[in-house]
Amino acid sequence: MTYCLPNPHFLTHFWLPINLLPAKSLSFYLLLASNMSPKNSVIIGREVEIRILNKLLHSKDPELLAIYGRRRVGKTFLIRSYYREHIVFSCTGQHNGKTSEQLVNFAQQLNLHFPDMKMMLAPATWQEAFARLRERIDSMEGKGKKVIFFDELPWLDSHKSGFLSAFGYFWNTYVDKRGDLLVIICGSAASWIINKVVNNKGGLHNRITQRIRLLPFDLGETKTYLHYKNINLDHYQILRPYMVLGGVPAYLNNVERGLSTEQNIEKCCFSKDGALTNEFTNLYSALFNTPDKHIEVIRALARKNKGLTRSEILATAKLLTGGSITTVLTELEESGFIQRTFPFGKKEKDSLFRLTDEYSLFYLKFMEKAGEHQFQRTQAYAAWCGYTFENICIKHISQIKKTLQIGGVYTTISSWLQPGSESAAGAQIDLLIDRADHCINICEIKFSTVSFVIDKKYAESLQNKIQAFRRTTATKKTLFLTLITTYGVVDNDYKTQRVDAEVTMNSLFG
Repeated sequence: MTYCLPNPHFLTHFWLPINLLPAKSLSFYLLLASNMSPKNSVIIGREVEIRILNKLLHSKDPELLAIYGRRRVGKTFLIRSYYREHIVFSCTGQHNGKTSEQLVNFAQQLNLHFPDMKMMLAPATWQEAFARLRERIDSMEGKGKKVIFFDELPWLDSHKSGFLSAFGYFWNTYVDKRGDLLVIICGSAASWIINKVVNNKGGLHNRITQRIRLLPFDLGETKTYLHYKNINLDHYQILRPYMVLGGVPAYLNNVERGLSTEQNIEKCCFSKDGALTNEFTNLYSALFNTPDKHIEVIRALARKNKGLTRSEILATAKLLTGGSITTVLTELEESGFIQRTFPFGKKEKDSLFRLTDEYSLFYLKFMEKAGEHQFQRTQAYAAWCGYTFENICIKHISQIKKTLQIGGVYTTISSWLQPGSESAAGAQIDLLIDRADHCINICEIKFSTVSFVIDKKYAESLQNKIQAFRRTTATKKTLFLTLITTYGVVDNDYKTQRVDAEVTMNSLFG
C-alpha cells in the first residue's frame, strides 16, 4: 500500500446487530474491527498500485490478484483501504495454525460477513468451506465488483490441509465464470506465493491475472508520509532515518515529532522496549519456514561492503554447495532483502548480490553488539554510511536518470571492479549507467555531512579510474563522470576539469 493512518474513531464504523453476533469475547470483535479499514483512511503514494487496483475494480472479467511483499510493508492496509466498500468476505491465515483452527477461523469470518444467513459451524474440509462461501456469495444482490480477500494465504495452507487444491477448484468451477468477482491473495512469504500460486502447475496454472510486488516507500513517499504525521524535516533529516529504517511504513511510524534523528534511532533500535529492538529475530522467521540459511546469507553479505558472487556467499557463510542456496537467494531477492547486480560486461553467472535491506544491515552492524550506542564516531559507521547511501542511490535510479535528463533513454545498471596487481593499483566504480545513446555515466557516490570537496589526490584517482575503465573494457562510448552526493560538490578547478554531471540527495526525493 501505501501506509494507512486510521481515524481513531473508526470503531464506530464497525457494527452488526448484537443478536446476530456469534458468542465470542469482546477482544475478538475488537481484533476484527482493528483489521477492518477505517472510512477515513489516507493512502500515501502507491500511484502505480492504485491504478492497477482501480483497473481490476472496473474489469468485467473474473480477476485473481496476487499481492506480496516483505513483512510490515503495508499490503493489508492497501487492500482494506482501497477496497473497503467492496470486500464481501475476508479471511486471514493464523501463523502456525492447524487445519482445524484455520477452518474454525474461516467459519467465524463467514458468520460475521453474512450475519443474515444461518450460523455456520466449522467445516470439516476446505472443500466444504469453499462450498459454504459459494452459497453466501450466490445470495448477494448487486452488479458491482465483489472482492474476496485471503490474507496471509501461506499460513492458511497448513501441512496436508488440501487448501490450495480446494482453492483451485473453487476458482475453476465458480469464480472463473463470474465477471463480478475479484479474488485477492496476499502474503509476506513472497517465494511461497510465486512458487505455489503464480507458477502453479496444477489447477491454478496461469490463473493469476495480476501481480503486485509491494516495495517499501521511496524517499519521496517517506517525506509525504512524515509530513502527513506533521513531522516536517529537511531532506538530510529524512535521509538519515531512512538509512536505518528503510521505507517500511510500520518502521517509519515510530519516528516521533520533535526528536532528532539520533534520538529516534536510539528510541526505536536501542532502548529496552524499542519497537525494532527485537524485530530482526521475528522478521525472517515470519517469512520463511526454515530461515537459518537465509539469515546466514544476510550475515555474509553484511560482512562485506560490496556485492558477493554466489560462490563467495557460500564461502563467507560457510554453507554447503547445492541447489538450496539458489532457492534461498531467489526468496531473499523476491522478498526485497537483497538485490542482484551485474558487473559491467559480465554474464549472469557472474552476478553480484548486495544486502539492500536497511534495517537488517544496521542491526548486524550496530544493534546486535549490545551497548555500542556511540557508533557514529567509528570508522565502521563511516563505511556503513557510504555503502547504505550507495544502496539508496541504486534504488532511486529512476530519479537519478530524470535529473540527468535521460529518463526516456534505455539504460542498464552495473558496477565495475578491476583487481589490483603488483604492477598496477586496483580500481572500482560504484555505479555505471550504460545508455542506449552511446554514452556511459561513470557515477561516484559520496555520503557527506557537508558539501564534498575534490582535492588534487582525489581528482587524480578519478582520472585513473576513467582511464583504467576505458583501457580494460575497450569501450568506444562517451564517458561522463557523474558525482552523486548529499550536499553537492564545492566549486573549484578540479570539479571544473573532471566532473561532467552532478546529482544531490534532493534529486532522490523527486
